[in-house]
Parts: sequence; structure tokens; C-alpha cells
Amino acid sequence: MYFSLSWRNIWRNKKRTLILAASVFFAVLLSIVMRSAQLGSYAYMIHSSAKLLTGYLQVQGKGYWENRSLDKGIHISLQDLERIRRIENVTNVTRRLEAFALVSHLNKTRVGQILGIDPQSETKMTGLRDKVIKGEYLNPNATNLLIGKGLAEILQADIGDSLVIYGQGAYGQMAVALLPVGGIVDLPFETLDNSLVFMVLPAAQEIFSMENRLTSLPIMIDDVRHLDHVYRDVRAIADEHWSIMTWSEMMPDLKENIEVDNVSGMIMLAILYVVIAFGVFGTVMMMVAERTREFGILIAVGMRKGRLILVSFLESILVSFLGAVAGMIASIPIILYLINHPIYISGEGAKIYENMGIEPIMNFSGDPTIFISQALVALAIALITTLYPYLFIRRLEPVKALHG
Repeated sequence: MYFSLSWRNIWRNKKRTLILAASVFFAVLLSIVMRSAQLGSYAYMIHSSAKLLTGYLQVQGKGYWENRSLDKGIHISLQDLERIRRIENVTNVTRRLEAFALVSHLNKTRVGQILGIDPQSETKMTGLRDKVIKGEYLNPNATNLLIGKGLAEILQADIGDSLVIYGQGAYGQMAVALLPVGGIVDLPFETLDNSLVFMVLPAAQEIFSMENRLTSLPIMIDDVRHLDHVYRDVRAIADEHWSIMTWSEMMPDLKENIEVDNVSGMIMLAILYVVIAFGVFGTVMMMVAERTREFGILIAVGMRKGRLILVSFLESILVSFLGAVAGMIASIPIILYLINHPIYISGEGAKIYENMGIEPIMNFSGDPTIFISQALVALAIALITTLYPYLFIRRLEPVKALHG
């Protein structure tokens, strides 16, 4: 009965109802768009960095991250590799062998970072093939090198030139090779561009005496939200010599930057919520002031204040709920459009993204929890403002209300 009465009451004055519903509607809409932009940007930064460098997860030998030594290499059987690939939400797994050695051409010498890779899975993860600016990408059956543009300039090397690689193998013996440059790539980070030398994994394993062993196994997943369950599944496969690291452990600076930015974003949302609260409260005050005489008459004819408060409370709930649901529904096509048509960043902001090797765009997140949580927060704010009608009706004197 009270619900039915409240529903009828809110449509007696459609203008008043629409004003309150609109306040909640725009509050929900704006907060969803803001939060979606924040979380979408974080997910995009994590994905881009993981794709370019480490993967979301990385299997290594115990102690390898602290001491980049070949004796920390691990053997991962084809059976275990296939089991990892079959884990739900895993999109790619690539094998790597990383070592450091002197790289020379004529009278030029540089300390290089040698990376033995699986050409097919590596380009699926990092897009390495698309970064080739001269020559050809690695051929699985060849021993050509793929080097960074910066390193090529430092060594004054070009396609067809042979580079001498001189380093130390896994057992302390010399690791020496003379291999031709087959391609040059343009890498986003200057430090990597000036040092990286790619070769096929079997060649690197032979040069550094790492037969069937790797230094790392980066793992890509479809969404950072699935990281925990993929981590558990990989852990279940791992043997006692494996160490499994997450992107946040391998890129602590990125994690810290996201956490700091998230705090500032939450402060902005809090400011928005305060503005929303005052807007809704002002609307509720106006509605109550307009209905003072109505409340006075109802109390005068015998309606208990408790029931009047209940009806008023239900009215606020209904109107706020309508506004919150409408705002949530209206935000869905907007967010879907922004996900499919991200905003391109220009100017100084674009340079910051490009220096990080990330395309300068603002991504949005379609995580359902964003819609639900922001609608609930706005709804809670609207419901808190119903305390005013409660206090107003409790203190209302029918005679004064009728003559007010």
C-alpha cells in the first residue's frame, strides 16, 4: 500500500520528480564516464607495458631477477609449455634466452643485450615484425641478427654486415659468434634501441651453451583482471626451480604511478560526489518546502508522522532509483562507443605516451562493476539526503504548516 501510494505521489508533480531524477541521472552518468576513463587508462598502460617488455606473468629460474646469470636458466618441457598455453585466459606464451655480451663491428664495440627468441610467438606478443624498418624479420631456420636502429648507428653496421658477439657461456667458457645483420628494428625505448640484438632461440642456446634451457617465459593474458587465477594455474604447473613474477613485481614504478594517479582520481570523484550531494540536497529541500502545506493537512486529518515519513522516504527511493538506473543505462552506449573509438591524445601528453612506447590514446573500461558501483554510490548519496524530510516532518507542527 505504501509503495503504491508513493509511486502515485511522485507522478502527481512530474516536474519535481524529473528534477530530482535528473540530478541523480547526471551524477551517475558523469561518475561512470570518469571512472571508466581512469580504469581503462590503467589497464591500457599495463597491457602496453606488459606486451612490450615483460608479459603479465613471467616464469624464471629462482634468483634470476636479482642476478641475471645464465646459470639461473630453467628447462621447461614442451608438455609443461603446452599446459601453460592451454590455461584459460592465456593468449600467448613466448620463450626467451637473455644474455649480455660485447658486440663489435670493425673498430666499434658496444655492450649488447642478446635476446634469443621464438620469432613467431615474440611478434605475436610484442609486434616485433612490425617494427622492422630495414631488411627482414628473423627466419626460424636462419642465423641472421635483428638489431636496434640505435645500435646499428653506434656500430655503423648495415644489412649484410657481420657482427662479432663475444661473451661468457653458461659454464664460464667463452661464447663467440660471427653472425650477419639481417634486419634493423626501431624500438621505442632508447636504452633498448641502443643495445638489443635479437636472434633465433636455438642459435642463442648453442652460442651460450644453454641447450634446451631458457632464462624467462613471458605470459600474456586477455585481461589484467584474470591475473590471479592464471597465476594460481601456472603455480600449479611449476616445479621447485621456477619463480613466477607478476607485472607489478617486474615494473614497480608503473604500479606506483598507477596507485598515485588512482588516489588523485578518487579525490576528484569525491569532489564530484560532494557537488552531487549538495545538488540533490538542494532539490530535496525545494521539494519539501513546496509540500509543507500538504504535509500539514495530512497530519491534521490524522495521518501519523511515522507513516508520512515512510511514504516520503519511499518516494525519494523510487525517484533516486529511477535516476540511477537511467544514468547507468544511458552510460552503456556512451562507454561502448568510447571503447571502440578511443580518444587520441595530442601535444605534450602524446609525447609522454610515445616516449613510453605506448600509442597516445585514452582508453575506457567496460567493467560492469564500474556501472554498478557508481550507481550505488550516487543512490546512497541521494538516500542520505532523505534524512532532511525525516527531520522536517518530525518537527512539523500542523497549525504552522497550514498557515505558513
